[in-house]
Amino acid sequence: MKIAIEGCAHGELERIYDTIEGIEKERNIKIDLLLCCGDFQSTRNLADLQTMAVPRKYMDMCTFYKYYSGERVAPILTIFIGGNHEASNYLQELPYGGWVAPNIYYLGYAGVVNVNGIRIAGISGIYKGHDFLRGHHEFPPYTEKTCRSVYHVRQLEVFRLQQLSGKVDIFMSHDWPRGIHEYGNKAQLLRFKPHFAEDIEKGQLGSRPLEELLKTLQPTYWFAAHLHCKFAALVQHTRTAGKSLNEEESSSDSNSDSEEEEEEKHSKSSATAPAAPVAVTKFLALDKCLPKRRFLQVLDMPTSVESEKPTLEYDIEWLSILLTTNHLTSIKDNNYYLPGKKAGSMEERCNFTPTVDELSHIRHKFNNLEVPKNFCRTVNAFDADEQQNYKQMFVDQPQAQLNPQCNDFCAILGIDDPLCLAMLANGKDLPQTSSLEESTAELNVQETKDEDVPLAPTHRKLNLTLPAPITAEVDKNVIELPVEEDEEATSRVSDVEQDLQLSPSKRKLNLKLPAPTASEVDKDISEVPAEVDEESNSLPTNVAVDSTMNEQDFQLAPTKRKLNLTLPEPIASKTDNIISEVPVKVTEEKLEEPKAELPGTTSIKKLKRRNQSIYQADDMDD
Repeated sequence: MKIAIEGCAHGELERIYDTIEGIEKERNIKIDLLLCCGDFQSTRNLADLQTMAVPRKYMDMCTFYKYYSGERVAPILTIFIGGNHEASNYLQELPYGGWVAPNIYYLGYAGVVNVNGIRIAGISGIYKGHDFLRGHHEFPPYTEKTCRSVYHVRQLEVFRLQQLSGKVDIFMSHDWPRGIHEYGNKAQLLRFKPHFAEDIEKGQLGSRPLEELLKTLQPTYWFAAHLHCKFAALVQHTRTAGKSLNEEESSSDSNSDSEEEEEEKHSKSSATAPAAPVAVTKFLALDKCLPKRRFLQVLDMPTSVESEKPTLEYDIEWLSILLTTNHLTSIKDNNYYLPGKKAGSMEERCNFTPTVDELSHIRHKFNNLEVPKNFCRTVNAFDADEQQNYKQMFVDQPQAQLNPQCNDFCAILGIDDPLCLAMLANGKDLPQTSSLEESTAELNVQETKDEDVPLAPTHRKLNLTLPAPITAEVDKNVIELPVEEDEEATSRVSDVEQDLQLSPSKRKLNLKLPAPTASEVDKDISEVPAEVDEESNSLPTNVAVDSTMNEQDFQLAPTKRKLNLTLPEPIASKTDNIISEVPVKVTEEKLEEPKAELPGTTSIKKLKRRNQSIYQADDMDD
């Protein structure tokens, strides 16, 4: 199998895949797998970009979003680990690994997988001593502190990797193991990176936990990045693979100890024997993806599985370790200690290398170890057309979100999601976990169901179209719109108004009254009632107009309705006792600002019983 190894990707996926395509054409080969050693920058959108720990001027969307959205598809299987420049919120959703895009797989905080029989292990992040003993307490939106601590290596991941037995073919890290410079061309390294000299003198060049993992696991190959230079080294191992530095020290302290006897008994029951000593680990650090930089290396490795297409599978031993160490998961922002020979009691288990029974239990849970291709989009991708000036935009950090892939994995294996635990411990509500496609489908179903449902009260459209009035032949001659209503009608009106949640004082009703018809009667008054269509949800507007009123006497109704009343010229009656002087026009000024009442007129500012109930209802809604 031909494997391409990339140093720091820095989001330049298009350039990396184009480089691989050029190598394939030049050498007439087919590259099957790409491994990226951190700073992958899987930023899906502008919100993800805000969680990346870089100065604002260096924030760049790069090209990953194209592979997330489906605009482009990764041409080869790609596996990567996290570095110190990542979309931390997205990677935190997948603490045990998962697909970040079709054909692009993240190993998680730490992880082990198999590709056609090649065992690949890796650990994400960089080492900082002040955070190493803490739990995974961070979650977005991040503070200035947690934005950086979120990608710092934790002791739990190192402890879990130390439990591995058997052969590890490839190990990936972002940091370098401490002291690795002693196994390569140190002079050449210092010529290229002279500022490394001070760190080398202080013993601070590289990661102490990775140094221990290198000596414990003794992988065939170790690939790293971070320091932006190409550096090769050959590490000669002197200790037995599968035994950590601490175990070596403790075994030299006493030759016959009860704890050692227990360890021997447990090791005999382990599923696989300790790995055979590896004479040399081939270490290679690579540069970042830039022109004229050495950022890519192609490796040809023999495989035990003959297949034209690479197949990604879970590592059964790693799954068992995750399950048996689940109780050690911590989300506390303080130091805690893991079980060990010197720290724990004799009854506490400190060796979690799986037994035969434990591996059988995992096989029962996972009938098929092939990693399911269950990638799903949970957020919208960056839109390059609509967000061209994104560097001038100010976007907030996203809220924490759980990923359906992680939920499924944790449910099957029976372990906890540290991001979920951290949110619960801080009193945060757990967000709904669903893919973007599911959310869109649910929205469409909801819209279909809501077609026949009335609009919300604040969105209703009022249809105020009054039917033609009915003329009644009665013994009266003056047009009168009755003021009083029966109690049943008033109750119906109140119910309608409460439904609509619209104050009657804010309604504008346009009432065009037809020309009145005079009847030959012996009395002075003609009455034409104005009917209101109950189905139109409109309120009755009842204003009394006396034929003897002057314009000054016309005042607003108690509900302060604004009415446009234009009355036609009256038709003279044949009777002698009819008073035909009816004001033709009432101006809006009179309606909006009533003048002082004339002597002898009665004030109508006092709210009537039916209007009091209306205003009381409005006050309660506010």
